[in-house]
Amino acid sequence: MTTASAAPAPSATTAPAAAQPLLHQRGAEIQHFGTVKQLPIALSHDARMYACQQLNRLLADTQMLYGLYKKHHWLMRNATFHQLHLLLDQHATAQLAVVDALAERVQSLGGVAVGDPRHAAEITSIPRPPNGVEEVPAMLSRLLEAHETILGDARDAARKVAEQGDDGSNDMIVSEVIRTGETQAWFLAEHLVDTPLTQVSRTAPAYPEDAAARG
Repeated sequence: MTTASAAPAPSATTAPAAAQPLLHQRGAEIQHFGTVKQLPIALSHDARMYACQQLNRLLADTQMLYGLYKKHHWLMRNATFHQLHLLLDQHATAQLAVVDALAERVQSLGGVAVGDPRHAAEITSIPRPPNGVEEVPAMLSRLLEAHETILGDARDAARKVAEQGDDGSNDMIVSEVIRTGETQAWFLAEHLVDTPLTQVSRTAPAYPEDAAARG
């Protein structure tokens, strides 16, 4: 008959139990996604619920836009590589700040922000790009289309949350989402203008006075 051996005594190299992190913990959700808790901010439950729904939609789309910017930043090529490589990273950094602002606004309204990229991918309206590399104009066009989707939804959301008395969400959407998106769309769109790089085209007069001067 064998007897159980005694547990080994702690060695000089083993940390005491009080210093050991409690790893691999799991727990039940204490607030489900799509719900709002009550906060003393003088804004109705329905107004906060609607704002959280709209903000989370913008948040998911903005996370996808951020991902597109980073993907295209890494995959950029051709003669414009250096300039666009830097520009797209700057835009990505700005969009990451918008992501944080949107998420914190949802939380400040008592909601639950879309935090997992896999969750964001389930509810986004931004089309998924191919896994490989597209041509540069296609990359920029894809970014512009994502901006237009977000800006359209943001304008609608800003107007409707204001109608419900949620001035804070209105201000955040306008100042963070819309103004940032408009500026970035402008910078991108100008890279898709087909203009001569080294010689002015003389196939047609640029201005009426040019034609008059030529007789």
